[in-house]
Order: sequence, then structure tokens, then C-alpha cells
Amino acid sequence: MILIDGKKTASEIRSELKTEISKLVQQGKNVPGLVAILVGANPASEIYVRSKAKACEEIGMRSKVELLSESTKEDELLELVKKYNNDNNYHGILVQLPLPYHISEEKVIETISPKKDVDGFHPISIGNLVIGKDTFVSCTPAGIHELLKRYNIETKGKHVVVLGRSNIVGKPIANIMLQKKEGANSIVTICHSATKNISDFTQQADILIAAIGSPNFVKADMVKEEVVIIDVGINRIEDKSASKGYKVVGDVDFNSVAPKASFITPVPGGVGPMTIAMLLKNTLTAYLKYGE
Repeated sequence: MILIDGKKTASEIRSELKTEISKLVQQGKNVPGLVAILVGANPASEIYVRSKAKACEEIGMRSKVELLSESTKEDELLELVKKYNNDNNYHGILVQLPLPYHISEEKVIETISPKKDVDGFHPISIGNLVIGKDTFVSCTPAGIHELLKRYNIETKGKHVVVLGRSNIVGKPIANIMLQKKEGANSIVTICHSATKNISDFTQQADILIAAIGSPNFVKADMVKEEVVIIDVGINRIEDKSASKGYKVVGDVDFNSVAPKASFITPVPGGVGPMTIAMLLKNTLTAYLKYGE
């Protein structure tokens, strides 16, 4: 069994990006810029947004965080997004979700320029993904794909079973793995809450991608020998022995499944660190493609 180290891989990607940005600085060019917009006081989102800003600083990328009050009107937010659509110093725009109930996430996402849609949520980005054109891909699925490629995991003709159909992970990773491209070209099955006898599908998986938000859902008897396990789940469960009173686990029962796996991602330290790394990579791509 080989442990897929997302933390190490993300660090390698950041190092590669830092080298690229250093070359731009040496050439006297502008550097890529990312703006993150957060509406309302959500402690978890604040930590996440600031970690993105810190990662930008680490690699020499320009970053800015816009903290807006909960009472910000939808029109005000849309105008701010439009402002950054036209700001040549920022090549990626990220609006942290979820938004307050009075603001339409759909309107906000559609207002972001597709050229700065580094989160990969715009309908144009999603449409391009489905038809196989180069585009910005949602960062967590992009991170999964990058891990499969960097660990030289064979995907051509392999049966990939995806647990979950969210717009953020399940649907995009399924579409990535369908494409006739490197690190993909797979047979894909998507399972979800309406799937009966889910083990009938998971036991067929050469590669199982679990993204359903159910702690320790996948057990050893649900997978075959030598399966590749990509666990996207991040779940808190009570643990009185832990200093915080809880521990973080994935959607896969790691201890029982790992002995059967050829490759497996841990939680934490697997897919999670890749998300920000791919956000930074998307921002550099936006700069090189549209914004120098």
C-alpha cells in the first residue's frame, strides 16, 4: 500500500509556481494576482480565505482579501466583482461560498469573468470541461487528477466509481476522468443517495473517489483488492481522547480499507492540501493566458 501524500505534492506544486513567478519578477513583469471576497463573519471561511492569501504570499503572488459585512447587498457584491473583472492586477477572482441567503450564488458566479474564474464554477468553465476543451477546473477535482498523474496511477480503461454528485467535486471529477486525456480516459460510474446496493458498484471500482460527506462510510468489504482510494471527505466525529474533543476522518474507514488498497489518500493530508495549490496554479494559468 502506497500512501498518497497530498501535503507533500501540494508543497512541490507551490515550489514550482514560486519558481515560475520568480522568473516573471526577474524579467520585470507583473505578477499574478488573486482576490478573495468573503461576505459575512464565518470563522471557518475566514481561516480558509486567509490561508489562501498566505499561500499566495509564500510563492510571490499578489493577493487581496475583501471582507464584507453580512448586510452587504447583492448589487454591491456584483459591482465589486465587476470592478475586479476590469482590474489588470488581479487575474483570479474567488468569492467564498456559502453566501448569505439574500445573495444569489448563481448570479455572483455568473458575474465573474470566465477569464478570471479560477474556482472553475462558471457555467462556461463547466461547459468547456464537459466537451473536453481546456478550461478552469474546480480546484478539488483538479487536485485529485493531479495526484493520480503525479503518482503514475494507470487510469486508461480503468473503472472509476465516484461517490457523490456535487457540483464542486462529484460531477467535475467524473467529467475529468471521462476525457480522452492523460490521467483519464476511464470508465466512470457515479453513485449517489438514490443508488441501491451501492456495494455492487464500489466492489467493481479500480479507482474509488469518495465525496459524500459521511464519516467512515466505505468499509473493507465494499472494495476489492488493489483498489486505488481517493478520499475527499472531511468529517468531524466526537473523540473524547482528542484535545479538541473531536477528530477529523474521511468518507473511507481508513484502518480497515488501507490494507486492501494499492494507493490511498489519508485524511487529513490527502486531497485537502491540493485544493489551494490548484487554485494558485489556476491563477498563474489565468495570468499567462489572459493577463500579462
